[in-house]
Amino acid sequence: MTCSRNILLGVVLAVNMEACNNAMPSDLTNAAAGIASQKTEAAISCVGNSGARSAKGAGAGRVNAGAGPISANGAAFGPTRLNTFRPEHIPAGMVWIPGGEFSMGNADPVGTPDGGHERMNDARPVHRVYIDGFLMDATEVTNNEFAAFVKATGYVTVAEQKPTRTEFPDAKEENLVTGSIVFTPPPGAVPLDNLLRWWSYVERADWRHPTGPESSITGKGNYPVVQIAWVDAEAYAKWAGKRLPTEAEWEFAARGGKAGELYTWGDELTPGGRWMANTFQGRFPGLDDAEDGFAGIAPVAQYPPNAFGLYDMAGNVWEWCSDWYRSDYYSQLSTKGVSVDPAGPETPYDAAAPGEMKKVQRGGSFLCTDQYCTRYMVGTRGKGEWRSAANHIGFRCVRHP
Repeated sequence: MTCSRNILLGVVLAVNMEACNNAMPSDLTNAAAGIASQKTEAAISCVGNSGARSAKGAGAGRVNAGAGPISANGAAFGPTRLNTFRPEHIPAGMVWIPGGEFSMGNADPVGTPDGGHERMNDARPVHRVYIDGFLMDATEVTNNEFAAFVKATGYVTVAEQKPTRTEFPDAKEENLVTGSIVFTPPPGAVPLDNLLRWWSYVERADWRHPTGPESSITGKGNYPVVQIAWVDAEAYAKWAGKRLPTEAEWEFAARGGKAGELYTWGDELTPGGRWMANTFQGRFPGLDDAEDGFAGIAPVAQYPPNAFGLYDMAGNVWEWCSDWYRSDYYSQLSTKGVSVDPAGPETPYDAAAPGEMKKVQRGGSFLCTDQYCTRYMVGTRGKGEWRSAANHIGFRCVRHP
């Protein structure tokens, strides 16, 4: 779910206005909350869902990808063809992704079992892409790994930096505070028509304090680092001698050499009744009953890897990609035959928020559920303003051999 601390400031302003206006309704339908909602939505990937549950088992079904093309809900997937080269040395903690040609994108999931209610129009048309081989981190970057980077460089993340008057010329001085977006589950059931019911701007929330100043990452060194903006992830990658993956590289890796499947592990959400990723069960957003083993974020590598040996390519935390996000980008690529190592569009464009500078996110998070957002489905896309952070956003890196 995912402009900047800058966007989050809109939440602070709206909350302050609400506290000063006794006439403001608690359901956040007032004008000030509407402004906050608009700004927050630019920072959250999953928005605008009707909230009704999907009809489990009532969908059209899927055909498993084999050697030939398949079709699902009008989206055609051709076979994945893998390259054969493999480097002699694979660095510790990384996995070789052989590259090759595949069908990129996602069919309309509405009507499939557990598919939810988002049509994912930005993930179509499905199109052919060729990718060179590359190395990818087996897991998301952890708190321990990010801490080593900060210790070595003294780096200060976006969430730790006080917003400036230049950034917010109209903001009151008392609202120029460090902080970030935090998932704040309500105590009971709420309508799913306004994400401000479960997202809050929390002062002094940052990577060391993911849910606010009283929280800590002590004892959580092997958890994914979160509250990371795109610029923070990019800085870490450069220090580590790596880079962020392109969106095409990320999807190729997530598919594990398969074609057209719904998830990184196949076409069933819970094969044999087993949860394969850290997502949200229970009643969203107020009650995660941890049926998958974790309520909230999980340590890395708690679920089976995909066919390439990558962990958590679905769920747990969103992962930044290097590409600018354009909602119409796939339409552009589909006219070019096989796209070779596409690096994303030159400029960003989100039809829902045309003025925002957004980067692609992939994989979904521990908050994904068919009650609201199913973007843990491989081939679906997320987006976030490049200087935004939240406690369900992290990253992993890649490099050439």
